[in-house]
Amino acid sequence: MAVRQLVNDPDDLVAEALRGLAAGHPSLVRHHAQPAYLVRAEPGEPKVALVSGGGSGHEPLHTGFVGAGMLDAAVPGAVFASPTAFQIRAAIRAADRGRGVLLIVKNYTGDVLNFGIAAELAAEDGLDVRTVLVDDDLATEGTEGPGRRGTAAVVAVEKICGAAAERGASLDELVALATRVAGSARTLAVALAACTHPGESRPSFELADDEVEFGVGIHGEHGIERRPFAPVRELVASLAAPIAAALDLTAGDEVIAIVNGLGATHGLELAAAHRDLVAHLRGIGVEVARALVGSYVTALDMRGCSITLLRAAPDLLELWDAPVRTPALTW
Repeated sequence: MAVRQLVNDPDDLVAEALRGLAAGHPSLVRHHAQPAYLVRAEPGEPKVALVSGGGSGHEPLHTGFVGAGMLDAAVPGAVFASPTAFQIRAAIRAADRGRGVLLIVKNYTGDVLNFGIAAELAAEDGLDVRTVLVDDDLATEGTEGPGRRGTAAVVAVEKICGAAAERGASLDELVALATRVAGSARTLAVALAACTHPGESRPSFELADDEVEFGVGIHGEHGIERRPFAPVRELVASLAAPIAAALDLTAGDEVIAIVNGLGATHGLELAAAHRDLVAHLRGIGVEVARALVGSYVTALDMRGCSITLLRAAPDLLELWDAPVRTPALTW
């Protein structure tokens, strides 16, 4: 059976979704149509501004994280495509509050290029702009090309740095903090079924009933290998064990864990995966100090999940616990 979607015209989907998001949260975000970006509805007091973005199709990343305690602006591109440097430059100008701007960029070639150009253009405008790269995807470590992709650890970077910015941290302090968080986190993902692009009727790749795609990315691309389908406890262990090894986690360590749905995975399944993650980590003496369970960095309607582990520390936990109010994350 062909995949059906709630779409008018695929070419208009991103613009229509942005207008809908802003209409649903008018007290939190404001939509600018040309060029497209979202900013906070109420900018507030002077502080360092946080700006992020990337291709659409990963919602609620990044547009759902604009608000108090996280981003000041988000710049969406077309589905799985980088926003333009012109868009990003306009968002930087709109977000700036006089204390500099931190760009949080996932490690993809288009994003790195266009955010870099935008930062140079903004600097010519007299703005103090810095960039931090998030590159947490363990599946692409050691591969040719740009290296580890940026995936769900970007949520932790945006949340923790957003809290620090609200408390008045300087741009230098935020660059150091974002670099530390990104460097202390790793992610792996597994897909049970591929995603389907807007307007298409078939998924981007096919899997046999007894297969999963291991090490998948968030743009509908293949993973690093096909593995046998297995119960969730085994799939979770296959994701968590390499991450724990990469972070050199040992007994007594604590982590912030993100169990993230890739778009079409039900909350029941994600909760079960989190239960098995906690059990696996306790088996090696590692405790989950904080957790985020749900669909936050998606790949359209891909079925599957990613696991992100971030080494916890008292200051990071305090910033994680700080109040946040965005369309997709509030506490």
